[in-house]
Amino acid sequence: MNIETFAQYTPQLATGAWVHSRGLIIGQVSLGAQSSVWPGAVVRGDMHSITVGERTSIQDNSVVHVTHPSAFNPQGFAVSIGSDVTIGHQVTVHGATIGDRVLVGMQTIIMDGATIENEVIVGAGSLVPQGKVLKSGYLYLGRPAVAVRPLTEEEREFLPYVAANYVVLKDKYLQQV
Repeated sequence: MNIETFAQYTPQLATGAWVHSRGLIIGQVSLGAQSSVWPGAVVRGDMHSITVGERTSIQDNSVVHVTHPSAFNPQGFAVSIGSDVTIGHQVTVHGATIGDRVLVGMQTIIMDGATIENEVIVGAGSLVPQGKVLKSGYLYLGRPAVAVRPLTEEEREFLPYVAANYVVLKDKYLQQV
């Protein structure tokens, strides 16, 4: 696993959490139980904290980063990602908050101070602008992302399913080690 200490901070991995040998986590990062970081993904908590819940996957070539506290932004922007979240391939999460049971489609960008509430699907290629709040229970699409319709019951059931599927896949990788 590629886990790097930065300053006095060493990433913390809960039971069953896994970082692929080509993934990287740095600094103030807490990775919840059964969560995973996939090839090419970088989770860089070098200027603020990143907290990831349980059974969350950060997939290939995604970047999770923060904004440091400064005179321009005294609090900075940490990252908080909930449980049962699927961060698709090539996603950028920068200084944002993501609730539980969320699917973030491939090549989506989520900017500083944005909040994605529980049970949301953000379609591939979307842009969630700085400070925007995506309300629970909707499918969002576009640049900027807008609510296009409420989630169906089947989509709501899919959210924990896809998260659990990545736990199973992670465990298969661990069996090969």
